[in-house]
Amino acid sequence: MITQEEVNKLKEKIASADAVVVGVASGMSAASGFVFYYQEDEVFRHIAGQLARKYDRHNMFDLFYDRRLTRGEQWALMLRTIRYVYECYTGETYLDLAELLAGKEYYVATTNQDAQFYRVFPDDRITRIQGDWRFWQCSRPCHDKIYYNEQESCRLFKEIKNDTLPDELIPRCPHCGAELAPWVRSHTFLQGEYYRREMNRYVDFLRRNTKRKTVFLELGVGMMTPMFIKEPFMNMVYQWPQAFYVTINPQHAIIPKEIASKSLAVKDDIAVVLKQLLGKTIDAAKCAGKADIFNPSRVY
Repeated sequence: MITQEEVNKLKEKIASADAVVVGVASGMSAASGFVFYYQEDEVFRHIAGQLARKYDRHNMFDLFYDRRLTRGEQWALMLRTIRYVYECYTGETYLDLAELLAGKEYYVATTNQDAQFYRVFPDDRITRIQGDWRFWQCSRPCHDKIYYNEQESCRLFKEIKNDTLPDELIPRCPHCGAELAPWVRSHTFLQGEYYRREMNRYVDFLRRNTKRKTVFLELGVGMMTPMFIKEPFMNMVYQWPQAFYVTINPQHAIIPKEIASKSLAVKDDIAVVLKQLLGKTIDAAKCAGKADIFNPSRVY
């Protein structure tokens, strides 16, 4: 449990900061209860249907990337996931973070693909490092365009039969006829105009704040893809004279000795810490233990 001294220190750092750079990964959504990617919960069972038993898989990542799935089965999983992304509740951690940052100069960089930030934060303060389930791209890709998929995914969702989308209904690229694919990181992930625009906006924000009192607030970032948020944050804190690094993560709150004097590691539930920073009762948070939030066999 985070101590009151740490709470006070963190509140003071954020309050006195000229800018806050927020880096967010899957632990943030997990702290809000979105664990079907890693855990066998009711949401996963609903999305998987009979495919979980058919292929003996117990979370969305393992099932989605199982190479035994047919294309129609994989599309059924994608469409159900996309529908859930559009229709699920807004995570409490995201609402609390927005309240915490109200009135501050901030920017958000996230590897999450669940679009939770877009429910509570302005679009122009977010960079999606690994894409967004709400968009499709050509799987080749043959051209530089992504497609907002709410209407089409809803239509196709209704065509799923026996946990499969019929092959003739699989969406195709209007230019080359290849399958469309979710605009999420893969070996064909489109880092085109849309991606570059968001990355340039993020880099511009960083450049404007290199010499200012800047807090790097890292939430739920693990060691699966440290090159996107964790390592750049550490390097910038090391180089920037007035930067301060905060990492909140039950498992991977890691601080290199080189920046120990400019850092704070909080090994606790993000949902609880945000409540404490806002002066809210912890009972209001969807508290969960480390074992309930994370699968210990997986690196996040």
